[in-house]
Amino acid sequence: MNEREDLIFNINSQCGLTFPEFENTGSQNDIPEKFLRKSALEINNAGEFDVVRHFTRLSRQNHSVDVGFYPLGSCTMKYNPKINETICSMDEFTRVHPLLPASFTQGNLEIMWELGEALKDITGMDGVTLQPAAGAHGEFAGILMIRAYHIDRGDKRATILIPDSAHGTNPSSVAMCGYSVKEIKSTKDGTIDMDDLKEKLTTDVAGLMITNPNTLGLFETDILKIAEMVHSVGALLYNDGANLNAILGKCRPGDIGFDISHINLHKTFSTPHGGGGPGSGPLTVKKHLVEYLPLPIIEKDKEKYSMRWDKEPSIGKVSSFYGNFGVLVRALAYIKALGADGLKKVSETAVLNANYLKEHLKKYYKLAFDKTCMHEFVLSGFEKDSSVHTIDIAKRLLDYGYHAPTIYFPLIVKEAIMIEPTETESLKSMDEFIEIMIKIHEERKNNPELLHNAPCNTIVSRLDEVKAIKQPDVCWNK
Repeated sequence: MNEREDLIFNINSQCGLTFPEFENTGSQNDIPEKFLRKSALEINNAGEFDVVRHFTRLSRQNHSVDVGFYPLGSCTMKYNPKINETICSMDEFTRVHPLLPASFTQGNLEIMWELGEALKDITGMDGVTLQPAAGAHGEFAGILMIRAYHIDRGDKRATILIPDSAHGTNPSSVAMCGYSVKEIKSTKDGTIDMDDLKEKLTTDVAGLMITNPNTLGLFETDILKIAEMVHSVGALLYNDGANLNAILGKCRPGDIGFDISHINLHKTFSTPHGGGGPGSGPLTVKKHLVEYLPLPIIEKDKEKYSMRWDKEPSIGKVSSFYGNFGVLVRALAYIKALGADGLKKVSETAVLNANYLKEHLKKYYKLAFDKTCMHEFVLSGFEKDSSVHTIDIAKRLLDYGYHAPTIYFPLIVKEAIMIEPTETESLKSMDEFIEIMIKIHEERKNNPELLHNAPCNTIVSRLDEVKAIKQPDVCWNK
């Protein structure tokens, strides 16, 4: 055999395939014994159609927003318009190399510049970067900017304040930037405890990081006073923009005292989440923070667009090239399709839908805060003298074809069930969800053992909650 034939023989020998014309050549002896297959490889002789059906069946085991209701609180799992996917898949976007000179990419730069201008207008800010690849990445970049701002002023501050209802990424981002975290308590009404804030707000505080509306689905009604207090000690106010979907066209973070805000494009502006992503977490800032934005900065001079790399004292680059461009295209398509009035309608409908679900479900599940909510609300799965817990309710929902809501978050609500319908769910869809939640409530009273064993109808039953992330059970033929 020649060299090529010898290589083919060695590779295929490991797969249990034999070739009579190559037998007794001695080439197999070139492979160490421990790497040789001891028996023939079991290869299914399936036809193409059988293979297609097999993988199509597997794909249908996944739940997605295109299949059914996805009420994950604080995640804003809204429908992703397919027109956005078509647009971002155009050759003019997918086949452009990021290292091409600006003279070859004017259209791409224009898209990013227009999106940045739209996000600045929506949030009431003066500067923007589209680089961060996710909300938490935006937080990290934002806290770095806050740090640079104080260092430039010779102000060595060591603490960031965060409410007890905050997303877990908030303290993580703060710690990664070298700050310590102090927690601010919530009142019995679910908003920031102003007395606790006043006590902890010292000149050692670099900033206060809050989500507004907060993760309980409630608007911080004292936000103007909070901003005044934070600024009075020289600190900055950071907005976790995860819940921006509730206030589009109604309220702008920059107008109510925030200095900096990240935006989850994969939430508010309907670009895909997770495996359908990647995500994107642009930052918008007020004038006094513009000089710290990551480089490059996209600028427009008349009708010419360019990337500026020499702006000081920027915190530097935080992402390869300029971020997740395909996601940016989707977001701009969404914004242009809806316009200002459409975006306002998004928030109005999202808030209406959340309150509709809340009013129907609070008759059967304890409502953590019985007041008008924004885009989401929090129930509790706790019921005195019942052995059924929130995890059981969530698992039983799977049997009825629904993705479970966010559970056990926020941490300050016992047995929390956090529900966000978004604006894209129809009245019919919500009524069906209400009906199933009422049915599960009846099962909780009359047949708790059923819930303890749920899910009963899914391909994979209840997994070990601790081991599942490291040892997933992916058997599909149970």
